[in-house]
Amino acid sequence: MSHQDVIQSLQIQANPEKAAFVARYFKTGPGEYGENDRFLGLAVGEVRSIAKKFRFLPLEEVSQLIQSPYHECRAAALFIWVDQYKKGDLSQKLEVFEAYLAHLEYVNNWDLVDVSARDIVGAFLHTQDRQLLYDFARSERIWTVRVAIIATLYFIKKKEYSDTLAIAESLLSHKHDLIHKACGWMLREVGQQDLEVLREFLNEHTLAMPRTMLRYALEKLPESERQYYLKLK
Repeated sequence: MSHQDVIQSLQIQANPEKAAFVARYFKTGPGEYGENDRFLGLAVGEVRSIAKKFRFLPLEEVSQLIQSPYHECRAAALFIWVDQYKKGDLSQKLEVFEAYLAHLEYVNNWDLVDVSARDIVGAFLHTQDRQLLYDFARSERIWTVRVAIIATLYFIKKKEYSDTLAIAESLLSHKHDLIHKACGWMLREVGQQDLEVLREFLNEHTLAMPRTMLRYALEKLPESERQYYLKLK
């Protein structure tokens, strides 16, 4: 198997009409966050299904696949790496983690971050020094910043919230809406596990939170509480 086999499998199911729609959805116009990205027009389920067939693709071939100009090819590479990480031994997990970091420039849209950061970066760093996440959170590149906060979802599921809260706090003044959404989503997830932890964060930071971050964080709260925090803002 080679990365070309994966590309060919994806191209067979290409849908130019849908590709044009998806390109607009992912903001690929001049000056937009997905500028110049290219699409084949496959649904996420289709990409995931094809990736599953190539789950034993050698690491170096996945490294070639993720460099494709086509969004779905990069997504397939990430699905493969996530699967290989989950099922690999310690040596394989390290190899996937290091390959992911070496090719981070190709993890260049919010969906690509969201399908990979938790299950590769978060999973690996759960038992390691987590300073890398704080370094990522200070990056000038929004996708690297998003990796930092989304990776903490792995910790949240283990009922560990301190890194999520610290990174979210550090990003209160971030300028990009996609980071506000990611932080709000992770805070909401914290609240799903421990509502009091979320309330403590909100009580301290509501006034400083971007409105989008706040709205995302509040989504699962009772309506009366939602309105209380929104009115504070």
